Amino acid sequence: MPVQIAEPGQDGGEEAVAEMIVPGPDQLLSLVDGPIARIPGVTGIHTAVVLRLLLTANDWDPYGGEPTPARRRVAEGGPPPPVPPVDDLDRRLVALLERDARAPMTRLAQELCVGETTARRRLARLMDSHVLHLRLYAEPAVLGFPVEARFRLTVAHRCLDAAVRRLAGEPEARHLVVTTGPSNVQGYSSHRSAQELHAFTARVFARLDGVTGAEAALLLRTYKRAGVAAEPGGVSRPPYPAGPAGAAGETAIR
Repeated sequence: MPVQIAEPGQDGGEEAVAEMIVPGPDQLLSLVDGPIARIPGVTGIHTAVVLRLLLTANDWDPYGGEPTPARRRVAEGGPPPPVPPVDDLDRRLVALLERDARAPMTRLAQELCVGETTARRRLARLMDSHVLHLRLYAEPAVLGFPVEARFRLTVAHRCLDAAVRRLAGEPEARHLVVTTGPSNVQGYSSHRSAQELHAFTARVFARLDGVTGAEAALLLRTYKRAGVAAEPGGVSRPPYPAGPAGAAGETAIR
């Protein structure tokens, strides 16, 4: 169960936002009432359950001419691909890719003790269903997009599908979810400048029907991104040896 947890600072101070995956409501309650509630300086906690995960960082391609298949599907209102059953062989394959996302297919098949055709077919099935993503990891700032924002929208349910389709068609939107709570559409966007962020919010939010509340906030610092902890300077540390432009192989599963 994906969950977003926000901890508002005292007297309108900074807000820390975390996205977590827990097995169910009992584990969420234990997490919120336990280690999170005991963090010094926390004056309030708000949780929202992610109902629909629409776009991830995989679907943000600032230099691509065409939208990714997932982004195009959401923008056109199409259904998500069916989720295939995952067995022990699939989990072992994912574990190998987490260690080295650049591993050749021959080595993967050898370590799994299966034929290369079987390993290739398993990997293609997971990727085609949008369950498994293999991507290069790079900070948006490295790619020329140093301004990041988190936006929250309150959208009437009759207009929800049209709103998410419109947002999915905007290349600046890097992450998009539908959640519980009054702000039922949330996402992250990346921009070259604060002026471009302002242009994005003014252009996009004004054209969405049924929006009764909208908020966009600059991200001041990222401590962890896609499961990767950040260095003291605020830049996330790649889990694998860096390649060109500071990018590294990464596996993300949802």
